[in-house]
Amino acid sequence: MGTRGGAIGRALTFFDEGGFEQLLRSLVAIPSTSQEPESAPALDAYLAQTMEPWLKRLGFAVSIHPNPLPGFGPILMGARIEDPALPTVLLYGHGDTVRGLADQWREGLDPWTVTTEDGRWYGRGTADNKGQHALNIAALEAVLAERGGRLGANIKLVIETAEERGSKGLREFVAAHASELSADALIASDGPRVEPGVPTIATGTRGTFHFDLAVRLRAGGVHSGHWGGLTTDPAIILAHALSTIMDREGKILVRDWLPKNGVPAAVKGVLDGCPVGGGDGAATIDAGWGEPNLTAAEKIYGWNSFIVLAMTSGRPDNPVNAVAPDARAHCQIRYTVDSDPADFLPALRAHLDAHGLREVAIENPGIRMPASRTAPDHPWVRWAHESLMRTLDKPVQIIPNSSGGLPGDVFVDHLGVPLVWVPHSYNGCKQHGPDEHLLIAAAREGIAGFAGMWWDLGEGGTPPRG
Repeated sequence: MGTRGGAIGRALTFFDEGGFEQLLRSLVAIPSTSQEPESAPALDAYLAQTMEPWLKRLGFAVSIHPNPLPGFGPILMGARIEDPALPTVLLYGHGDTVRGLADQWREGLDPWTVTTEDGRWYGRGTADNKGQHALNIAALEAVLAERGGRLGANIKLVIETAEERGSKGLREFVAAHASELSADALIASDGPRVEPGVPTIATGTRGTFHFDLAVRLRAGGVHSGHWGGLTTDPAIILAHALSTIMDREGKILVRDWLPKNGVPAAVKGVLDGCPVGGGDGAATIDAGWGEPNLTAAEKIYGWNSFIVLAMTSGRPDNPVNAVAPDARAHCQIRYTVDSDPADFLPALRAHLDAHGLREVAIENPGIRMPASRTAPDHPWVRWAHESLMRTLDKPVQIIPNSSGGLPGDVFVDHLGVPLVWVPHSYNGCKQHGPDEHLLIAAAREGIAGFAGMWWDLGEGGTPPRG
């Protein structure tokens, strides 16, 4: 008769003997970027040629659907139902990646070929998100083998291929298939741990609100010698506008953007002592930057941030002697559920006007990905936390939301499920740039942790329904 230790042992044997690396190589070899139209066939191939046969072999009923929104990648839906009365968990993943950027990877690396080096697997999608959802499914396969093909619970699954384009169509798809996707909880993996060696559970994500700041003063540039010092420079106006939004130390000055009651007590409590670190290759954590009197963890897991993603005036790569006609900055607010994004635009307009900056236009404002959060002490969060602690025999950090964005709001809004994100990556994985990689040690913990959770799911003792 199978045992919990036997299931975890099977998963680790598969991992240690190279089975997972071989699987990862086959997944990464499919150049399934959703950001280049010519790669659309690769999105289909990822679902139909790799995921579908693997999931069917594990006993899933699988269907692949066109995206409800034209021009975006397909969505796979799977279900492995043993008894509707048993606990049901929904898995999520995305098979699309950002662009390969092959010419930017360092010598010896290729985005669509897995390279093993210094405890890392390099390749596009190793961390975001092929490697992460593949670990979870491989762990499930090990548990099914240990239990003789029976889990003792139900698993449903969604794998989309438009996440890197804002998960377009996912909301409409889940709404249309809500009855088929109903579950007790979402347990899935994406995003980073708080530190490379610290197993993490995130119970939501920060949302993203984007807008452009634009100063448009004339039809074209004018001679800098004839007009410099006489006519208004849009770049200077834009720079002043940005300086009124955030001070030199990174404190947001548009205070109506921020949580009105500060960081909630429950969030502060769960973040007490929470480490933050990106590991090798990540940016520095600058202690004096950001909101005063908050810890680093509170700044990114419990507070809002403002970022200028891009800014231009004239042509920096080929400047001419002219006062530019316009200047533009593309900006982002990362926000928690404790702020109302409906307040962002009117608050900014009032703020700019109060500083005499009426010529600064706010263009293209809107939410790209809404914020979401499940209470950190939710029974399903506690259940997952206890299971991971038992398997890994080390502390597991709970955070109220990941610092990045994920489509958890879709599943909360249409399925009413609690969110349990268990990331297998880290902040320094370079997931949206060249040299993306997955840490082998974190991946090994990930497959073990999920094998333990899948085993525990079939043992009873999960939170009651309702």
